[in-house]
Amino acid sequence: MSPEPSATRLRASDLSDHSDEVEGPLCGYHHETYAFPLSAEAGADKKGRWKIREPREELLWFDRRCFKSEYELLYLLQRRIDVIPEVAPVGGVDLQRFVEGVTLGERHPSGEAVPGAVFEQILALFRQLIAVKSSDTLLVKRKCKPLDRAQEGNSEEFLERLIVFTQEHVYKQNLRKYKGLFADLGIGSDSFEYLRKHVDGLTKRPFCLLHADLHRENFILDSADKVWAIDWELAMLGDPLYDLATHLHLMRYPVQQEQEIIQRWCAIAEEVRKGSSKGWIKDLPRLRDYKKAQSLFTDVIRETQSLVVAGGFGPRRLREASLRVRDVHRAAAEPLGLASRPSLLEIEAALLRWCGQWAPART
Repeated sequence: MSPEPSATRLRASDLSDHSDEVEGPLCGYHHETYAFPLSAEAGADKKGRWKIREPREELLWFDRRCFKSEYELLYLLQRRIDVIPEVAPVGGVDLQRFVEGVTLGERHPSGEAVPGAVFEQILALFRQLIAVKSSDTLLVKRKCKPLDRAQEGNSEEFLERLIVFTQEHVYKQNLRKYKGLFADLGIGSDSFEYLRKHVDGLTKRPFCLLHADLHRENFILDSADKVWAIDWELAMLGDPLYDLATHLHLMRYPVQQEQEIIQRWCAIAEEVRKGSSKGWIKDLPRLRDYKKAQSLFTDVIRETQSLVVAGGFGPRRLREASLRVRDVHRAAAEPLGLASRPSLLEIEAALLRWCGQWAPART
């Protein structure tokens, strides 16, 4: 028996001439997304396909969010940033134009060099992001409370708020289920104090808009190889160097291209807003180390969740999850001060113990 369609799926059908023209749900962690052509009644002047996307219910958020409404932000930004697909209200629902193309990751997977034309478009996006000041987004409602926001230019306070979010909303809120697994991996509350000392002393830099999630699956290449940037739900205001650190962490550029984008980014940042790259030589490694530490917590939880979907897993999936956890553990060991280095077999055993306690019983 087929499950009942979701409310998002029904809204997509209502806006299209035929329900069988609705594609989805499309791949995505944070949102349930469907693509479809608009009916003549809903949007006679809006050709091509559009997408509707709404947050998934009961979702674990691993990243701090700044703005209440992604669409409210996009309506403002589409006049400032030319790689955002058009957004428009249709039938009382906010929609975004669906870019027909492929993700950058499909064409050039992680670890591969990015073609020169794409590389230049990514740098152009950073130029436009750095140009958007905190004052430019004052009319967009904020999700975080004033007391939880760093003062303009205070990069240390900005990073501290990110660490607090990881500690309170990723580590502590999941501790009931993950305390044993975290302990098996040598992770404890003292890991955060070690991390704070490790990243202490950031230079002040003028804040700007950050996408905060610029990876290969969030870049779409259309038929003309124009780059479009999607998924702005994690956008925030803060230290511009953090956006570069996050981008490098997620993109996995080859060494030579990584060095080139760092140098080019710094030149652009200083040209757009003087002081935006100040102190980058010592601060970029610290910000990247925070991303490594954050990834350990988020990836451990995500891998365990993936093990228990669809009623179970086999030895191959267990090995894949264990390899991923081993890799992120090794990367985060120094920033978090982790003394132990569990072997692959020890990680497999720890994941099995967790699944034995928390995985739903098979029927």
